Amino acid sequence: MSVLRPLDKLPGLNTATVLVELVGSEDTLLQQLADSMLKEDCASELRVHLAKALPLPSNVNRPRIDLIVFVINLHSKYSLQHVEESLHHVDASFFLGRVCFLGTGAGQEHHYSLHRNTVLKLAHTYRSPLFFCDLEVEDFRATMAQRLVRMLLICAGHVRGVSALNLLSLLRTSETPPPEEL
Repeated sequence: MSVLRPLDKLPGLNTATVLVELVGSEDTLLQQLADSMLKEDCASELRVHLAKALPLPSNVNRPRIDLIVFVINLHSKYSLQHVEESLHHVDASFFLGRVCFLGTGAGQEHHYSLHRNTVLKLAHTYRSPLFFCDLEVEDFRATMAQRLVRMLLICAGHVRGVSALNLLSLLRTSETPPPEEL
């Protein structure tokens, strides 16, 4: 069990693989998100690997991971702690556009156990994009699936003229304050 590196495996022909790291009771919602991603129409073969924890077992049959999505449940402090522990098992070069954070349960603010700024600080610390979504709403889940698939295709190199690093710079907004001001 070692550190996950972005280029430790050769890419498959017309395949793109996303690793979704999940914790807790949202397994069914994340499985629905994965199913929505697989339903998206694209020329590449999509693979979604759901993992409960990192590091991944060192399996020689494991495909190359093109994008990692860390899912943080805003209703569980344990979820944030688990993601922070898993981040130690990811190579720094993955954070050049191949990692994003997904805050779930965003539609139910009265049930938050984590403040949104805490998750925002984590995303800024790792210079990675952060998305908020309420996966219980079908339309939001479908939209998030479309965004993740598009991001996955770019990270896998299947979109001409755009790299993962270009995507990272495009996803940063000028109105987001620097991490020092959070």
